[in-house]
Amino acid sequence: MYDAVVVGSGPNGLAAAAVLGREGYSVLVVEAASSPGGGTRTEELTLPGYLHDVCSAVHPLAVASPLFRSLELEKHGVTWCHAKAPLAHVLDDERALTLERSVAETAAQLGRDRARYEDLVTPLVERFDDLVEMFVGPLQFPRRPLLGLRFARNALLSMKCLAQRFEAPEARALLAGAAAHSMLPLDVAGTAAFALILAVSGHAVGWPVAEGGSHSIARALLAQIDGFGGEVWLDHRVRSRGDLPPARVYLFDVTPRQLLAIDDGWLPDSYRKRLARYRYGPGVFKIDWALDGPVPWRNPACRRATTIHLWGQAGQMHAAESAPHDGRVAEQPFVLFVQPTLADPSRAPWGKHTGWAYCHVPAFSHHDITARIEAMVERFAPGFRDLILARHTRNAAQMEEYNPNFVGGDINGGAATLDQLFFRPVVSLDPYSTPNPRVFLCSSATPPGGGVHGLCGSFAAKSALRRLRGSHEPPRLLG
Repeated sequence: MYDAVVVGSGPNGLAAAAVLGREGYSVLVVEAASSPGGGTRTEELTLPGYLHDVCSAVHPLAVASPLFRSLELEKHGVTWCHAKAPLAHVLDDERALTLERSVAETAAQLGRDRARYEDLVTPLVERFDDLVEMFVGPLQFPRRPLLGLRFARNALLSMKCLAQRFEAPEARALLAGAAAHSMLPLDVAGTAAFALILAVSGHAVGWPVAEGGSHSIARALLAQIDGFGGEVWLDHRVRSRGDLPPARVYLFDVTPRQLLAIDDGWLPDSYRKRLARYRYGPGVFKIDWALDGPVPWRNPACRRATTIHLWGQAGQMHAAESAPHDGRVAEQPFVLFVQPTLADPSRAPWGKHTGWAYCHVPAFSHHDITARIEAMVERFAPGFRDLILARHTRNAAQMEEYNPNFVGGDINGGAATLDQLFFRPVVSLDPYSTPNPRVFLCSSATPPGGGVHGLCGSFAAKSALRRLRGSHEPPRLLG
């Protein structure tokens, strides 16, 4: 019997278990798959010796996470690998920009918008740690109101509105590419927040990959759970309360749809109805490649960065990102391309490389976008197709088959609309708790949402700790 049972071993589930174990409580993690990690798994998807991150691969939020800093992942085997620049953005056949660690070096590429960009991001970069602490959890009054106001007055805007503050296309495109990670149309309020957080993160901490693959993050968390005396069960699918052992509290690293499927009477109907209204975003189509050599980018700027945004100006990206919400696949999709071996050669045999790319598609889509994505890469890196030794693809529907938390292929655990950024999965002062005082939700369907940072799990664990400390009832079956 356990103090806490955590259902799901994604980074948030593992983070919750580590926090509870660190406080001296007995913890069991149960996972339906044969390997732990959720969105931080790394597998040989193409050929032996080629390591591919199945989902999350680039980790600015992991480096910035106050929880991961406190857990000191680096002491448990995580090494962050940085390219020369965090990001490159291809504007057209001739031009590409880079987001550099230096604000000044980035701004120097933006022409007459140089000063505007510096004024926008410099104060946030200088107080990045304070910014992260204010906006990485449930809605609360900011401890530093002036900094919060400076951020919010821009972050609450749509990216389309923020872009109007710049005169030239370069700054608009660079920020719009970061905003597109929201998986929302760029005229939606709050998309500017993604642009600011990701751009400022690039300057403050970089956009690194984890040496050997993202699974090193899961392994570091598992090592801590083991050190605290915790247990992990694999190949243990939870379909109802009967699949769970006795415990004092239960934390679910699942989205509302999975929680509703598991629930067999221990949540009230009123809460179930609220969960059923939770909204998911579009899906992704993803390709992983084993490559015979480095990507032959036409523009040398793309050889400096692990992450490449292909392609376009703000208006083109707006059209591409609106298409999935209209049930369409864009003819020229906005492609996010990552070349991990540029920073971490250990992921492939000597002299070889890996790459991956995805674009946003309608939820549950079965479309195969391989030809469109490879044509886009070939356009900006002539000869790319000749380097492909093997490829592995997953459409949106297959993403959910691989991981049920990716509902319809939504890898963010739910639409990141402004109302669902802070109030997810329901409007509540404590979004991690449920009407059942022994049941908590710790997935990316809670604030602060998607990304590998463990903070959803950390906040849920703190909510569960209040229950554990305030009640001395023995472990019992969920009911």
